[in-house]
Amino acid sequence: MPMPAEAPLPPISRRHTFNVVFGGLLVFAWIALWLWERSPYGRYLNHAELGGFGHDPQSVSVLTQAALYIAGWLLMTTAMMLPTTLPLLDAFRRMTARREDRHHLLALVIASYLGVWLAFGIAAHLFDLGLHEAFEHVRWLQENPWIFGAGPLLLAGAFQFSKLKYRCLDRCRAPVGFVIQHWRGGNAAVQSLAIGAHHGLFCIGCCWALMLLMFAVGTGSVGWMLALGTVMAIEKNVSWGRRLSTPLGVALLVWAAAIALNHAWTWQ
Repeated sequence: MPMPAEAPLPPISRRHTFNVVFGGLLVFAWIALWLWERSPYGRYLNHAELGGFGHDPQSVSVLTQAALYIAGWLLMTTAMMLPTTLPLLDAFRRMTARREDRHHLLALVIASYLGVWLAFGIAAHLFDLGLHEAFEHVRWLQENPWIFGAGPLLLAGAFQFSKLKYRCLDRCRAPVGFVIQHWRGGNAAVQSLAIGAHHGLFCIGCCWALMLLMFAVGTGSVGWMLALGTVMAIEKNVSWGRRLSTPLGVALLVWAAAIALNHAWTWQ
């Protein structure tokens, strides 16, 4: 006698399953970062070590070092940025709830979103590596290392007041409309990839300067990752989050000014 078809899960059960899987992925990412930070390879989470790229004392190949830095960045963006996409992913999950391939499509959205952040991370690492090379050859930079601390803070603080920041933030804060706008039919897999990639671009547009602060404070600090990830999640997802942008920008500019003034005072 044929087995009866399995009854579909009710909406509440599907959402509970999604929350459990999503939460498990985030917990795994944070635990992995915590363990990695304390391992012998913890230096590959810290951008300050990029100056020694290609000169590892343990004879680790350049390709292996690059892979470790990239893997660390991908793990970091999973832990810090993926929580900020929860409203978008939940909206997409509800829109595709009746499809048999809904899990596959949701995975494509997540993969393309992280892929965009990975591309940004590779570009940021190459830029940072260039700065380290410049530091080795430019005497003025060696005499003024405070620039590498104050610079990212000044950039991030100023960007908090830019129109681009708020345009991208507004798109990120309207996940339902974003999904409806980009779900145009046709090839579902391609559309899912497009949704994740487009959302990733807007997310980078509003958060890239804050993420670059990891190059100033060091990605090896799980505490800083948690703090910056929380700030970005509040900005994007909490009803009053946009009101955080201005005081945060002021605080970052004051921090940058304090570093510059401390250098000037010490130099005198």
